[in-house]
Amino acid sequence: MNYYTAPMEGLTDRIWRQVHQKWFGAAGAPARYYAPFLSPPENRILIKKKMAELGDAGNAGVPVVPQVLAKDGELAGWFIGEVRKLGCTEVNLNFGCPSGTVTAKGKGAGMLRDPAKLDAFLDAVFSAVEGPVSVKTRLGIQSAEEFGAILAVYNQYPICELTIHPRVMKQLYRGEADRAAFARYLADCQMPVCYNGDITTPEALHGLEAQFPTLSGIMVGRGLIGDPALLRRAQGGPPASKEELRGYVDDLYRAYTAAFGMPSCAVSRMKAHWFYLLPRFAGAAALEKPLRKAREGWEYETVVGQIFAGR
Repeated sequence: MNYYTAPMEGLTDRIWRQVHQKWFGAAGAPARYYAPFLSPPENRILIKKKMAELGDAGNAGVPVVPQVLAKDGELAGWFIGEVRKLGCTEVNLNFGCPSGTVTAKGKGAGMLRDPAKLDAFLDAVFSAVEGPVSVKTRLGIQSAEEFGAILAVYNQYPICELTIHPRVMKQLYRGEADRAAFARYLADCQMPVCYNGDITTPEALHGLEAQFPTLSGIMVGRGLIGDPALLRRAQGGPPASKEELRGYVDDLYRAYTAAFGMPSCAVSRMKAHWFYLLPRFAGAAALEKPLRKAREGWEYETVVGQIFAGR
């Protein structure tokens, strides 16, 4: 079974993919890294900085699948063609993002409100592009019962893999993923299916494999940010050592500093990673507030030193 990393805005960017591959590659590397979504520009003028997130120069040795967030199928089809010029093969369509700023525009999980519009979108995309196109989806807007009509639309198209996050839009990331609903619909899926949601330990991952042996893959998001060695552990390898974790977070910090031009900007990005990482450090809960309050590079570096001194 394939293991993938989920696209998480502000977390699984090009820098993180490179650093994760360096420290936890080989036995711990996912089959594919799914990149956070890009939206096609309505004027069809590409922004070089954003496209550089996907180019070979910034992703050497890292198998990357770009994700597209759009509501105009014709525009999405054009953008997929442009993305493929960068060397990407598979492209993923985002019908799962539950953010209010996204769904209010009819994008992400907002596309699931109207199966007829979803159908028209997919028809425009698949009429314009060739090659593998996958989909990441939620079960619906309010209720998992909505997924029957949504899946009937998906089954009409040559989707190479359907990743299902078994929550509905209104849940955001709260509550438990609805595995009962996932099990109910799995047999009706006419394409390979990947599961995504609430996988935070190797035991949870293996339990899912045992429960759903026909899955083509399992996608891990927050669990992998909190434990960057999770996939290595799942394959029988050791947990992350103190030295590995220190090298990992220091490389992230240095790379973000270089990319943003100043440590203070890198500190902001690192806080997002530490939100998930901090529970791995015994006795570090008392440092959560100083870490959250850190603004300058020296403040951040002092707190991180204390975190590792106490591990």
